[in-house]
This record gives sequence, structure tokens and C-alpha cells, in this order.
Amino acid sequence: MNTQLSQAQSSQLQLSQAQPWWKFGHVWLIVAGPLAVVMASFFTLYLALSRPDPVIDDYYRKGIEINKTIDAQRDAMAPALLARNHAATGISPSGLSQSGLSPAKP
Repeated sequence: MNTQLSQAQSSQLQLSQAQPWWKFGHVWLIVAGPLAVVMASFFTLYLALSRPDPVIDDYYRKGIEINKTIDAQRDAMAPALLARNHAATGISPSGLSQSGLSPAKP
């Protein structure tokens, strides 16, 4: 019986040694992850090279203009904010500072 078992083991060992590496499913399970990452990186490289980002001219000046516009809108809303605060709190507008954002200090 031992001879039959050892013959079966040796034939199975020879069969597994005779097959090429790509015939084993576990190899593909291990190789598939890194292979997908490499393929995705080449696709990302292709996208980066074929569609470059446009250069924005004078972005700093445009940002300053946007900030001025936002400040102007906030300053234009100051009387409305003052009226809303007066209606909600009951404090008279004479007790508030010129900007309308904080109470005046005596």
C-alpha cells in the first residue's frame, strides 16, 4: 500500500512540476493586482500627456478682483443686515457702530 501511495504522490508531483507556471490559477491571482495598477498608471500617463491643463493668465489679479467684488457685495448688504438685526433684537440702530456689525463702544 505504501508503494501505491508513494507512486501516486510521485506521479502527482511530476504532473505539477511538468506544468508551466501560467497554468496555475494562484499565480494569476497574485499577478492580476499589480498588473492592473501598471495598466492604470499607463492610462493616466496617456491622459496627462494628451490633455495638458490650460495655463491661467494672471490668476493673482483675478483673485484680487474677486475678493473686491465679494467685499463690495458685503458692504452693500450692511444696511440690510443692520435692519435685520434691529428687527430681531430690538436694539436701536443708533447704538450700533458705523459698519453695523458690532455695538458701538461708549
